[in-house]
Amino acid sequence: LDGFLAALQQVVDRHDIYRTGVMWEGLPEPVQVVRRRAVVPVTEATLTDGGNPAAELIAIAGRWMDVRRAPLLRVYVAAEPGSERWVALVQVHHLLQDHTASEVVLSEVAALMTGRGDTLPVPLPFRDFVAQARLGVSRAEHEEYFAQLLRDVTEPTLPFGLADARGDGTGAQQARVMVDDSLAERVRERARGLGVSPATLFHVAWARVLAVLAGRSDVVFGTVLLGRMNAGVGAERIPGPFMNTLPVRMDVADTDVVGAVRAMQAQLAGLLVHEHAPLALAQAASDVPTSVPLFTALFNYRHSNRVRSDAPQSGDTRPGGVAGMRVLLGEDRTNYPLAVSVDDLGVGFGLTTGVVAPGDPELVCDLMQTAVESLVTALEEAPRTPLRAVEVLAPTGRERVLVEWNDTDRVVPEETVVGLFERQVARDPGAVAVEQGGVGVSY
Repeated sequence: LDGFLAALQQVVDRHDIYRTGVMWEGLPEPVQVVRRRAVVPVTEATLTDGGNPAAELIAIAGRWMDVRRAPLLRVYVAAEPGSERWVALVQVHHLLQDHTASEVVLSEVAALMTGRGDTLPVPLPFRDFVAQARLGVSRAEHEEYFAQLLRDVTEPTLPFGLADARGDGTGAQQARVMVDDSLAERVRERARGLGVSPATLFHVAWARVLAVLAGRSDVVFGTVLLGRMNAGVGAERIPGPFMNTLPVRMDVADTDVVGAVRAMQAQLAGLLVHEHAPLALAQAASDVPTSVPLFTALFNYRHSNRVRSDAPQSGDTRPGGVAGMRVLLGEDRTNYPLAVSVDDLGVGFGLTTGVVAPGDPELVCDLMQTAVESLVTALEEAPRTPLRAVEVLAPTGRERVLVEWNDTDRVVPEETVVGLFERQVARDPGAVAVEQGGVGVSY
């Protein structure tokens, strides 16, 4: 453990991004401040005998981090009662690190712990990439692009009615499924036939599902961009916040399936040019008030060598091949109340959904699988099928919604809804009848 902590501090010393804090108070815009020295805070905690070490450390550490203080990385350690094992929780803010960066960090920690630190490449200054991101495309060009995309959007897209985009992810429930192998093969074959990536098809399927969950045909959602595509030489081995979230828009009532795929392909290609644009700038280009989120659903298509899990996996290996260490748990959190991730495993696909109540993660996974299959079938057999006709409910789900939930073969009181309403008013005239945004309206 001591060797791991020492190596982690050396990684922070090597990379300026890990000595970063973000300041905004009293400034015209947020700025990145890099310290010459930033010590990784290490807190020793005490665990209960027989408890869950990972869950306890997470509870002790909490979810929030002060982004003004560098480094945006902290460690909590504890001796496991009844054993000689130590457990360490490493928390890193996503402002510093994406999945690629985490692999870079673990490989450097492994090299330093095994005496191979002299083989590590000279770290590249992250400020070079900051300059490229800020100077590559002008703010005016960003504003023009997003104005064309969003200028007539007046309402946010809120699946399940979820409007809070400032949470910490603690209330989200997760579900994971693997896409059927035969369907995965069909997705890749149809994508090749259309000259697009599988990511494009999954984005279209998600737009169709989101339209159902939000109860609107014209939807906007956030898509995660890698940010390293045009970052220059060395970007693949530099830690840092290359990734970005930007809006995608699709009107599912205004196109057929082939047109939707072509439009999505063009839109995703356009986003790559603006992959470093601030999300606040994109939202300002719409007519949605700045006090309201433009969207509360996040979509992330990512290439992965395995489906991520929040539970220990028998296949987990020691981080970086360091003897005496193994990964017990790894989890990502987001402020968005609904997040859907597609793991491209090279052959198959995994779906991961996290959503807060009243959303149902298993339902979202089911809807996505059905939509993907229905979309691929339409592309194969009837390319001019309207996108709005792509099914999102499997036969069992349709039976439940259309038949079981509409079974009215039962005795009801011989009284109207208005009459029931009047009786309630008589019982409690001051009771709240309608509540919206914390404001109640009495009868």
